[in-house]
Amino acid sequence: MHDNPAPAQLQGALIIDAIKSAGVDYILSVPDLHTSNGLLKPIAQDKDLKLIRTCKEDETLGIAAGLSYADKRALILIQWTGFLYAMNAIRAMACDQSLPMCMMIGLLGKEPELPSRQSARFGVRIVEPMLDTLGIAYHRISEDADVALIAPAIAQAYAQSKPIAFLIERRPVHA
Repeated sequence: MHDNPAPAQLQGALIIDAIKSAGVDYILSVPDLHTSNGLLKPIAQDKDLKLIRTCKEDETLGIAAGLSYADKRALILIQWTGFLYAMNAIRAMACDQSLPMCMMIGLLGKEPELPSRQSARFGVRIVEPMLDTLGIAYHRISEDADVALIAPAIAQAYAQSKPIAFLIERRPVHA
């Protein structure tokens, strides 16, 4: 008899710990369905993090830019739809200005068993190619083991004044 392996999970608490260990104080977000229960709600209740809710995704980039000039670290928490919406601000702030824009992009509707480039959703399929075109490094975060990539990548983004993206490939769970 073979045991079925436990399905991969992504614990929101581990992601939040990684964000905090990277020295991030501010989370900039538009309410989002993909990360809401596992990340956004716990972040809103966390006394160590300051959540700034915006109306539009491009606003998060301007705020993150201002915070970076004040030596404050921020993480932008958006869905892929917001990433596509904010493309001009991303180009200007992250690419043209080489600012340390740290983006955590929820891949709402992505099938957890498929690579994003093979998703049935067109918008999910084009996120990685868009990041490649912009020259923005990224990490796929699909299970708890991947969370270890977050803190060092944020530290490097700030040390080199370069953008970084984290693709949240499954809904984080809140324990």
